[in-house]
Amino acid sequence: MRIMGLDFGSKTVGVAVSDPLLLTAQGVEIIRRKEENKLRQTLARIEELVKEYEVEKLVLGLPKHMNGSEGVRVELTEEFKEKLERRTGLPVVLWDERLTTVAADKTMMEAGIRRENRKDYVDMIAATFILQGYLDYLSNTGEAK
Repeated sequence: MRIMGLDFGSKTVGVAVSDPLLLTAQGVEIIRRKEENKLRQTLARIEELVKEYEVEKLVLGLPKHMNGSEGVRVELTEEFKEKLERRTGLPVVLWDERLTTVAADKTMMEAGIRRENRKDYVDMIAATFILQGYLDYLSNTGEAK
């Protein structure tokens, strides 16, 4: 079994996939789209990756504000969740993604990636952090078995 992590943004979706033992998350790719509301190709690509990696569950980052309140992005993410469930037939778990982009940016700084190149990787790394947080939760609660 594998789980896919997704960082849903206005123009990109970062994608990460777990190993079969549900221990680690690895970044896979960033899906880019020309317009925010055009999701057909994005959903089709996610569906291809689900089949390729034999994914059985999706974890979608939920972009709450730092104070825990929900804004427009949360509403758009919940709509995207419904589309993912209809398209893939898989369960989609919403996972708090606060500070994942900050952590991804910090990780890239520490790795010496130049500022102008970070935007090319930040969504995929954020998806990796989202998925790893969920995998750690499963492991700590015993739900991964």
